[in-house]
Amino acid sequence: MTLDDIVTAAHALHLTPLGGFHEGDTTTILLGPLEPEFWTFVTEQPEFSGADPLDNWSSAAIAALAESTSSQAFFPFGGPPYHPFISWALRSGETWQSPVSLLVHKDAGLLVSYRGALRFDGRIDLPVPALSPCDTCADKPCLTACPVLALSPKGYDVPSCKAHIDTDAGCREACRVRLACPVSQTYSRDPAQTAFHMEAFHPS
Repeated sequence: MTLDDIVTAAHALHLTPLGGFHEGDTTTILLGPLEPEFWTFVTEQPEFSGADPLDNWSSAAIAALAESTSSQAFFPFGGPPYHPFISWALRSGETWQSPVSLLVHKDAGLLVSYRGALRFDGRIDLPVPALSPCDTCADKPCLTACPVLALSPKGYDVPSCKAHIDTDAGCREACRVRLACPVSQTYSRDPAQTAFHMEAFHPS
């Protein structure tokens, strides 16, 4: 099994590797949406149903992918206990902690999301680790995009964020901080997907 094999298998489900890491004689590959067609594809699948439709689809799709690639599936939901996806992402060579504490990915920016991971026996060759886009971002608009400064280097002030969402000027369709990232702006995520995540975070 090579990384190219995994890419091909994942792309068939509109998923894509978002980095990976070695641990002993194993390789873990993180998976996220393959844009721009991910949301259109996923919302048409029969597994996209129930109280947690995206998680339900992810469970079914990535479990099937694990079976077809002789690997073990892991998910960032379904706990407790929860698998350490944030730590895994920071080990992946493609994701870093941003100036506002959220994860930032080299291609997805602050819109990065993980639907699951595959762990393979053996060491699969991985790309050379990239450099954080934040290192060359002069303006760092993420630091000033939030109207109530709920996201900062000190962490995430969730109560302030949710209180602002409840106002007439609230960020109900998308987080302004995530969209302010220059890398996010080059990432062609369907706005309906972003709105779905916002509604899940703070239902109407």
